[in-house]
Amino acid sequence: METSRNITRRDALGLLAGGIVASSASSAFPSVGKPAKKPNVVFVLMDDVGYGDLACLGNPVIKTPNIDALWGKSARFTDFHVSPTCSPSRCSLMTGRHCNEVGVWHTIHGRNLLSPDAVTLAECFKSQGYRTANYGKWHLGDNYPCRPQDRGFDDAVVCGGGGIWQAPDYFGNDDVDDSYIHNGKFEKYRGFSTDIFFQLTMDFIADAKKNDAPFFVYLATPAAHEPVWAKEKDAAPYESVAGLPHAGFYGMIANIDENLGRLVRFLEDQQLAENTILIFSSDNGTGEGDQVFNAGMRGSKSAAYEGGHRVPLFFHWPGGGIAKGRDISTLTAHIDLLPTLADLCDLKNRGHDIDGESWRPLLYGDNDRWADRTIVIDSQREENLVKWKDTVVMTQQWRLVNPTPHGNPNRLELYDIARDPGQQENVAAQHPDVVNALKAAYETWWKQVSADGDEYVRIVIGSDRENPTRLNCMDWHGDGSDMANNQSQIRSGPFANGFWVLDVSRAGRYRFELRRWPRELDLPINAEYHDPKPNREKTPGISIGAKQAGIIICEFNQIKPVPADAKFVEFEMQLDKGPTSLLTAFYDDVLNERGAYYVYVERK
Repeated sequence: METSRNITRRDALGLLAGGIVASSASSAFPSVGKPAKKPNVVFVLMDDVGYGDLACLGNPVIKTPNIDALWGKSARFTDFHVSPTCSPSRCSLMTGRHCNEVGVWHTIHGRNLLSPDAVTLAECFKSQGYRTANYGKWHLGDNYPCRPQDRGFDDAVVCGGGGIWQAPDYFGNDDVDDSYIHNGKFEKYRGFSTDIFFQLTMDFIADAKKNDAPFFVYLATPAAHEPVWAKEKDAAPYESVAGLPHAGFYGMIANIDENLGRLVRFLEDQQLAENTILIFSSDNGTGEGDQVFNAGMRGSKSAAYEGGHRVPLFFHWPGGGIAKGRDISTLTAHIDLLPTLADLCDLKNRGHDIDGESWRPLLYGDNDRWADRTIVIDSQREENLVKWKDTVVMTQQWRLVNPTPHGNPNRLELYDIARDPGQQENVAAQHPDVVNALKAAYETWWKQVSADGDEYVRIVIGSDRENPTRLNCMDWHGDGSDMANNQSQIRSGPFANGFWVLDVSRAGRYRFELRRWPRELDLPINAEYHDPKPNREKTPGISIGAKQAGIIICEFNQIKPVPADAKFVEFEMQLDKGPTSLLTAFYDDVLNERGAYYVYVERK
């Protein structure tokens, strides 16, 4: 991300000898003693699973016996908050920073790309000799320099974009026998998606153990995000649940539960459970379960109300003395995960400008060392930042909520969350002093997180790290990606367009290949698409009748005809090093315009 900060990510990564530590708290462990070896870490992050979607947290319908067992022997953070949507939460979990200040405040529009200046958890662990892996979902950039392998992960097998079947994903993926991106290249895997990602995790851990290396695994399941395509056996028990839109939503959670049980037994069999920190959580409020059971909360995914961002987090570490069930009701947030793990795992390199706090005092009963604080989160989901949009300002007692999509500061609502957890009684008029204090806290926060809000995180082209580069319409800036961010939409051929923001890594001759269908399909631009195997996505792949193709980049502006049966239209030009933008288009015979949904860029 283009930034005016004086300390760069490279500086932060080089300050190991400079005494940057994770917490001002003592580094001594409690009476259980410090483990002889560095603790391993496995962080399991579910997708779109809310606080009320688990049996151990009160859901009367779903069966989650393995999750319940972990709950029974963990520190349970009962007032833990994330952002209300996918990429922003993952950004803060990975960096310990407010997502808006490092480029991530949406899930599309190129506003899900993590700034290269932010130091990630994986980089912290890797710099201290850990082996690192990301399996399942990343959703912080599909191109250099934002991919997981660019951000500290030794091994990464992930779906494209935000999950199975989105535009960057391998075309035709439907959760069974799919192709995923393994360190930058698509590879075929056999089986159901969640099963595969858990198995990859166990294989990685076994190899790390064989090499006597500590490990950090970020296992982020695409489940239970839409499309909710579960195994039939897992979905069947929930076919008739009143208020549940799709049985597959609970079915996918049931499958996560089964796999969590496999993982826990594996760690025990490998004699790794004692010294492995196992963290289990979710990225935002429920995607579909709020009408069945929502733990008394108002709102669901995307909302500024409690149901949009309060999620479960279980923390289990026998070797660190955390192996019994205990609730921690202190207000905490996603920004705390990095400083907590940096503290507990003695990671001296955690970057700079961390916004969170280490949970050591809460985990070990030293609550006198924990000061009350105010936490702000919002749900932007816009191309550009909007002040006060879908915002909540939180303290232990209060929630100041602005539920408006346009950020109207005159719509503020105040809730005493301890007395009114369902947020039914707006008491703003009775407590103007509280409203004003929380408004002032928001102003300070907003000044911090919006300072670089007019900057872009750019996709780099022409680098040896990624050449060619596969661009896709989910990263368009502008309104177009609202209509072309998943494969169902691409099949229907929407009249949508947008532009990519790029950084040309070196001057040279560049080739641009404009396609309607991605290379893996090997189809002509104007061909219909028919699935080669039975597929759960039934949207027809229509012909778009393209007659001309156009491109604008730097000073180059050209239109060419689309030959019959052409799979792509090629443009070639000399580019100078530096930032630029790219706009492409296909035109039909009446000049209706669509962007090229996929563009392959190669420095020759």
